[in-house]
Amino acid sequence: MSLEGVGPLCFGMRIAEVAVVLPGMTELRRFRAGPSFSEILGVEFGVGRSEPAVYAYFIDGRLFCVAVDAVHGLQVALWGRELTACVSADLERFLSHAYGCGVLDVSYGPRGNPGANGLGLVVRVQEAAGRVVTRPVMVARAWVDRCTDDWEGAIPECEWEGHPWPHPGETGSWPRPATSWAGTTGNFASSMARPFLR
Repeated sequence: MSLEGVGPLCFGMRIAEVAVVLPGMTELRRFRAGPSFSEILGVEFGVGRSEPAVYAYFIDGRLFCVAVDAVHGLQVALWGRELTACVSADLERFLSHAYGCGVLDVSYGPRGNPGANGLGLVVRVQEAAGRVVTRPVMVARAWVDRCTDDWEGAIPECEWEGHPWPHPGETGSWPRPATSWAGTTGNFASSMARPFLR
């Protein structure tokens, strides 16, 4: 549910509540999410002893941001389109199509990461098995303002580390140059639903 939560996680939950609703996962570690905002606490949840799956970020003990690991994380979907561990170019075409249909206001941050401030969604990338795949990051309603902006948005600094979006030369505002999107059928707007975690 965009702006309200991700699957069983509801923004505003405390750490213990998050731990209870992530079945089969345990808390792996706690960490400070960035040097500039020491009040943000990151908690890594995972399967096994060293396989991080979900990164939960808290301010004043309350959940405000969730990132899903591209390798071991659960699948996050938007309108039935999977967002976790995707080829970045494919997901960018999906977002471009949503923008072109007028159902999603997509923007790019300074590092070229696409997202939708209105949904509190930013798509990052992560290295997995020698390739770069997508890693969705979501924030609560109170934190959506400029969430795609890695300088002014609320997403913790540690989430911006690692690989830049694979199209660094194409950063900027939408629209991008037109691209074909084979296989599109039906009315995209009529299939709108909120993002979910399954």
